[in-house]
Amino acid sequence: MSATLVDAEAVDAWIGDRLPAGPFAIERVSTGASNEMFEVRRGEHVWILRRPPAHKVAPGAHDMAREFRVLNALDGTDVPHPTPLLLCEDEDVIGAPFYLMERIDGFTPRDPLPAPFDTEPGVRRDMALALIDGIAAVARVDWRAHGLEGFGKPEGFLERQVSRWLSQLERYRTRDIPGLDEVASWLDANRPPMGEAAIIHGDYQFINVMLAPEPPARLAAIVDWEQSTIGDPLLDLAWVLAGWSEDGEALRFGSKYLADRQGFPSRGELAARYEQQTARDLARLDWYVVLALFKLACILEGSYHRFASGTSENPLHEKMGPLVLDLARQARQAARSGVI
Repeated sequence: MSATLVDAEAVDAWIGDRLPAGPFAIERVSTGASNEMFEVRRGEHVWILRRPPAHKVAPGAHDMAREFRVLNALDGTDVPHPTPLLLCEDEDVIGAPFYLMERIDGFTPRDPLPAPFDTEPGVRRDMALALIDGIAAVARVDWRAHGLEGFGKPEGFLERQVSRWLSQLERYRTRDIPGLDEVASWLDANRPPMGEAAIIHGDYQFINVMLAPEPPARLAAIVDWEQSTIGDPLLDLAWVLAGWSEDGEALRFGSKYLADRQGFPSRGELAARYEQQTARDLARLDWYVVLALFKLACILEGSYHRFASGTSENPLHEKMGPLVLDLARQARQAARSGVI
């Protein structure tokens, strides 16, 4: 697969003398539900190459230049992130745009966790609080001062959300998703006013951060910025809470990578931590959680469509089929009850 997605000789030649020289090697390190990542080595130096999947789900998706731009904008802030190094927009090199960034020393928090993150209650609690601290830091960045004017369209951001995701869904929708239209109507009818615009990550959860390898628990980097824009940052908080399972609950979508929930704070505690660090009004957080579930259902249907249409054999894409239906059910239930 890596031979078809990345031509090692072409990448080495394109890098040229812009990075330290040495014997060249490249190895695939990630096969997720979206973009692809490769470890690039030149002698003792190691970097990460990120490129789009072989088949795009929607126009404008997997924009490497946008990711590279937001990573550059975060330099000089207190948001932990990989340092971007080189951007290639010439698709003739490997068949798609790509960029190189620094390799982060850390781990993605998923089962099995390394000791003492696997059992120590205090460390586990700090993991969760660090997750919230990271997204609070993102929301505090002065995005205009950091060169992100025009990166998104904050005016009317909330007003566009339902139509934007339904429009994307219609590009690949091939089946009925019970409850989704009801949720869309509820969101439009109950939309709150938006607060001050900020950078939003767009897919913020444990699997899109890296923790430092040793305690105390802290974020080494926030990664996977492909859905980032300028908008309402409460959607990022809602994304975390919508997938967050409390100890003793059935696992929600964002918790299945970390099945043991012991030591983790409740959703209420996480929300209070965010509110303390950002001073944002969380009175209508329920609406944002419903929007998060709705948005994710629309997005993941595209991944499932890739499997159903035969353009992907990734087993993760196959699993999206029942997950989309469950997300729509959760969104409808939350909209009716107001309980997140």
